[in-house]
Amino acid sequence: MKIHQFTVRVRYAETDQMGVVYHGNYAQYFEMGRVEWLRNLGLTYKEMESRGIMLPVVSLSLNFKKPARYDDLLTVKTIFKKQESVKIEFDYEIYNEQGELLTTGNSVLVFVDMKTGRPVTPPEYVTEKLLF
Repeated sequence: MKIHQFTVRVRYAETDQMGVVYHGNYAQYFEMGRVEWLRNLGLTYKEMESRGIMLPVVSLSLNFKKPARYDDLLTVKTIFKKQESVKIEFDYEIYNEQGELLTTGNSVLVFVDMKTGRPVTPPEYVTEKLLF
């Protein structure tokens, strides 16, 4: 299992009137985690798209345990779960500065050929990076 983590500080614009992170922003934190997870492997979304592959999210789930608040420094942990056929799956954990688990999540993405719009198996330059 390959894990990558990064930190992000909650901005005021990401919160609601109670100073709590609005639930829709967690999908962005997870996306940032995936982008950095791939970059850490030597891949980028930009490179894949320039080579005709996109990775749309087809499933996203979240489980809120405690609220994240304005100005919290969050640690977003992205965990590669599996890659099967045309799909790749990730789990996520978000912690506050005190190490408390705030949110967990999961996403499934599909490799898609940009020309045809159809699912495809990942290209070799991607799969060789996933074999760790």
